[in-house]
Amino acid sequence: MKPMKSISLTVSFLMLCFAVSSAQTWQSQRVFAGPNGKLVYTKDSIGNRIPDFSYAGFRNGNEPIPTVPVVKTIAPIAGDNTAHIQKTIDSIAAMPLNGAGIRGALKFAPGRYRIFGTVRVNASGIVLRGSGQGSDTTKNTVFYALGDTPHQRSVIVAGGGKTSRWKEKDASVAQQNITSDTVYIGSSSFTVADASQYAVGDNIIIYHPCSAGWLQSVNYGGTHSGEPGSDTVDVPWGVNSYPILYNRNITAKNGNTITVDVPFFYTMVKARSQSYIYKYARTELRTMIGIESLRVDIDAGDVTSNADGNEDHAWNAIELNQLEDSWVRDCTMLHFGHAGVITNTATRVTVERCTALDPVSIITGERRYNFNTYTASQQILFRECAATNGRHHFVSNGTTYASGNVFVDCTSSGAYAPSEGHRSWSQGFLYDNHRELDGPRSGVKILLALYNRGYYGTSHGWAIANSVAWNCNVRTATLIVQAPPTAQNYAIGCFGVVSGNTPPAPFVEKQGYIEGTNKADLSPRSLYYAQWNERRGIVGVNEGTNVPHRFRLEQNYPNPFNPTTTFTFSFFSDPSLTAGGGKAGNERATLTVYNILGQPVATLFDGTAETGTEHSITFDASHLSSGVYFARLSNGAAVQSKKMILNK
Repeated sequence: MKPMKSISLTVSFLMLCFAVSSAQTWQSQRVFAGPNGKLVYTKDSIGNRIPDFSYAGFRNGNEPIPTVPVVKTIAPIAGDNTAHIQKTIDSIAAMPLNGAGIRGALKFAPGRYRIFGTVRVNASGIVLRGSGQGSDTTKNTVFYALGDTPHQRSVIVAGGGKTSRWKEKDASVAQQNITSDTVYIGSSSFTVADASQYAVGDNIIIYHPCSAGWLQSVNYGGTHSGEPGSDTVDVPWGVNSYPILYNRNITAKNGNTITVDVPFFYTMVKARSQSYIYKYARTELRTMIGIESLRVDIDAGDVTSNADGNEDHAWNAIELNQLEDSWVRDCTMLHFGHAGVITNTATRVTVERCTALDPVSIITGERRYNFNTYTASQQILFRECAATNGRHHFVSNGTTYASGNVFVDCTSSGAYAPSEGHRSWSQGFLYDNHRELDGPRSGVKILLALYNRGYYGTSHGWAIANSVAWNCNVRTATLIVQAPPTAQNYAIGCFGVVSGNTPPAPFVEKQGYIEGTNKADLSPRSLYYAQWNERRGIVGVNEGTNVPHRFRLEQNYPNPFNPTTTFTFSFFSDPSLTAGGGKAGNERATLTVYNILGQPVATLFDGTAETGTEHSITFDASHLSSGVYFARLSNGAAVQSKKMILNK
């Protein structure tokens, strides 16, 4: 290894910092690095364990999001731009798909595009790419949504547009019962009565009926009906009300044993409910759709005086409905009533570096879900997103149809209600390094919750199961963790008041698994990234490297900082170059600092970096105000990011 090329710090100082940090780290008893560096998972008495969340996101995290070539470019016109934009999208939709399932990107020149309708991306392989997500229309692309026709519409709808919940069956392939007595959480193989009509590559739905036996095992949803405060609408869950569905692809078949691409997030017991599979027909499903680098600002009137009342305006900024292997990145959404980004009948989607800010509506149910995983949302990855002044900022709202979704390195400010498992047995959600940036509002105590919601809403009951809060910080607020029957929820290494007892929990239930509350230096820092790395043969890495390129940006030190902090980054040598004495070579790199709105505030490095060498750069933030910032290292094909806090 060559000596570090340092601008202002010495190698010895960095080694000392690393040694101090390492001495303070601790590991959970539920998942930890074993002697060989690989993660070890422990189970409870009924077989529950922490799931593997690493399959969330575009292509299950197996490939980087592509940079799609521009095929059309447009600029704003006077008046309503809806038809102007839609005509251009439709012209791209008429183009053929290439071998990668791509048609091309529509590039939007800087400016304000007045939108009185809904822009629909209803063909696969199309990307909407703005010029930036800032407010300055001379440099950025702003979709300005005006009017309320139809009432409470979505501004952008991407995908087939139907809430189908994957119900369409391929009639040519017979439905088959699962014959395994028990399919445990974390497993991905099972047997069926006859697998002869199924093949590797088939898209199948695993269907766990909401049977009388299963309902009994989960106390009929735990709705607390009949208790003081409930009413006649709130009743125990009934047969067929909440089936559990998993959208999967077959990766291997051996006789009647089928293996799928993503492990399960709940243990399916045949004696409670006879599960089965069918081949999904994929009717009207769309793929490879992207929305990038733009701002969706909704005209909600005088947002200062009407912030809590006006609802006659566009309701969702971006709706992803009936699609898979798609993405939203580097976008800002403002003044929506319901959601900045909402997913619905969606699988394998990445939403990264997006902000959903300052919704406008009355403050009550079905409103202000800034990032909303709605019905049939699975393997959705929200990474480095920020939300302000909503109710449930990061929420599992898709009932038993939603699972395997991850919120990693996201921030919340000014919430009126918790980010949470919201209703009816969502499973396998991970809140990883979730941060509340301020204390709770007056009258608000809970800001993150994996719990029982009893008779709240429409008999929400057990809102979430087998889900994890990992290394989260709710500051002076409360994080609620409770254990559903047949399942578990976890809070590990979290900061704040962490409890499953009543109070502060609204309903009396068993406390979930809680470990290491207010204890710093949990290792790994991020569960998602540790699992992602291990799936690619990278072990013992505490920080994420969620890109298929061999480079790494280390967490800045110190963090929080005032006013200076230091970054180190390195590009690993290509073995094909260095084997036999070859030179390591150079790599083009850019290191940029962004504020929470996604606006660049400093470029720390823009040039050629030697591979096989660690590089050190000190950032002086004297000119910036206190807050959350993100440093992003890019080599042109992939990006790594680190969140940092400036405390002046």
